[in-house]
Amino acid sequence: MNDDSGFDAASRPPHWRLILHGKRAADDAVRQAVAAMREAGTTLSVRVTWEGGDAARHVDEAIADGVDTVIAGGGDGTLNEVATALARHDRTAAALPSLAVLPLGTANDFATAAGLPRDPLRALRLIGRTAAVPLDLLRVEADDACRWCVNVASGGFGTEITVQTDEALKKALGGLAYLVTGIARLGRIEPIAARLEGTGFEWSGELIALGIGNGRQAGGGHPLCPDAWVDDGALDVTVIPPLDGELGALAHSLLTEGREAVAERIAVRARLPWLRLRSPTPMTLNLDGEPVRARTFRIECVPARLRMHLSADCPLLGPADAPARSRHRSGDGSAAGLATV
Repeated sequence: MNDDSGFDAASRPPHWRLILHGKRAADDAVRQAVAAMREAGTTLSVRVTWEGGDAARHVDEAIADGVDTVIAGGGDGTLNEVATALARHDRTAAALPSLAVLPLGTANDFATAAGLPRDPLRALRLIGRTAAVPLDLLRVEADDACRWCVNVASGGFGTEITVQTDEALKKALGGLAYLVTGIARLGRIEPIAARLEGTGFEWSGELIALGIGNGRQAGGGHPLCPDAWVDDGALDVTVIPPLDGELGALAHSLLTEGREAVAERIAVRARLPWLRLRSPTPMTLNLDGEPVRARTFRIECVPARLRMHLSADCPLLGPADAPARSRHRSGDGSAAGLATV
């Protein structure tokens, strides 16, 4: 028999750990949702982040405590911190706590594309009602350092907008803040020279936008990699070269065709297991909202590195009969155990 928590009352109550962004610690809706889950029988403890390194420390404690599920309570950056802390452990995905998301950020690009509820109680109940499924991660090597990316590694004009958008503006306007900043910078789009190489793929030239996706959208709702799946064992690449013509013609195209249609008309796309990116001058890649600057990047998709609670009809999950997903479901996660830092 199921109660409002979403889990089977006859089984062992789940043990969850919510790692909550410090800015959301006083959120009444979150407090009420946590209380409701506890009343329904879930063992749910909360840890709040205050400064750099807190999320990793809280994840380490959760693993030591035998927690079943770690919940990232915040935006895409918080999700990245928690996922990175899990992925850095030298364990297979099955030996680590599952991962879940409580979307509380400004853009929530990953959660939005995944169709996760914004209401805190609905988001927490979803965890109990869904099985954890394999989740690929992107491993990014830059300047002899290794980082992880859950959603999208983005570069170019959109990345500069995200990095330069004022925090106070984001607090006041939410995702609209990115649009306002972008409009202010439209006349100053500077293409970036780059060379991309991967299995059976080469491209070089100038670009104004770049998306390397495990997920689909970034920068407050821009669908950079609209066909990406998080469980197919591959990364999706989208390159947007400079648009021909004057700014007025660009504005007209955007108004008449729409942003997605214009991007689709000129985009270069590929699906690869790995990608090497080189630029003659340092360029910025935005990893789930965290900027990394270097001249050379190597990005690899690590299949089934973690397990995440997503609904069965989640748009980010590939078809059940897709080869990579079938392999993950059968328990072939041997590569995941090798992907450690």
